[in-house]
Amino acid sequence: MSNSNKGRNRPIRPEKKGTGRSVGDIIRGLRKELPSEDSYRERSLKIHGLICAKCGREFDDKDRRLLTVHHKDGDHSYNPPDGSNWENLCVDCHEDEHSRGILADYLKKP
Repeated sequence: MSNSNKGRNRPIRPEKKGTGRSVGDIIRGLRKELPSEDSYRERSLKIHGLICAKCGREFDDKDRRLLTVHHKDGDHSYNPPDGSNWENLCVDCHEDEHSRGILADYLKKP
C-alpha cells in the first residue's frame, strides 16, 4: 500500500488551489475592506463626548460601553469624518429611537 497517510491519526488537508492563500488570509483581507465599527464608534465618542444626546446622561470610562452610536439617517455605511451622521445614545434611548418607527407603523394599521 502506497498511501502515505495510512495509519496516521491526523486529518488530510486539501491542497490550496487557485490563489495559494488560506481561507484565514482571505477572511482577514475582507475584514480590512469593511468599515470598522470600533473606529467610527471611538471617533463619535471623541467628537460628541461621553453623554447621551437624548436624555443627557453622562458616562465615564468604566461605563462607556452603555453608549451606542446611532446613525441619524439610518445608513450604517455613511460615516463622515466630522461625525454629522452620528449621535451617541445610551442603550435605553437607542432602543427607544428604533422602536418608535415600529410602534408608528403598528398604530397606522386599520
